[in-house]
Amino acid sequence: MAVEKWDPKQDGTFSEEALRKKLEKRGYQVSRYVYPPGTSFPDHTHTIDKIDAVVSGRFRMKTKEFDVILKSGDCLAVPRGTVHRAEVVGEEPVVSLDATK
Repeated sequence: MAVEKWDPKQDGTFSEEALRKKLEKRGYQVSRYVYPPGTSFPDHTHTIDKIDAVVSGRFRMKTKEFDVILKSGDCLAVPRGTVHRAEVVGEEPVVSLDATK
């Protein structure tokens, strides 16, 4: 699992709409979520491949081997069956795009 950072030279000016279009071009269905400070998700898995993309705020994603804080413009592919957890970091809500296939 590797974090993909927004690249203005390749991706253009960052916006929620631009991030959504980038994910949709890859064949993903995209849903928008807002998680308030203090939100956390315990260990879980998904039966589908997904990408967690952050529009704003800071979102910590952890697996047994991986621990990263996603920031604005960051995307993290989470393969189906991967045990992971997540939490909002800090006092700012996280605006997230959840991309699934």
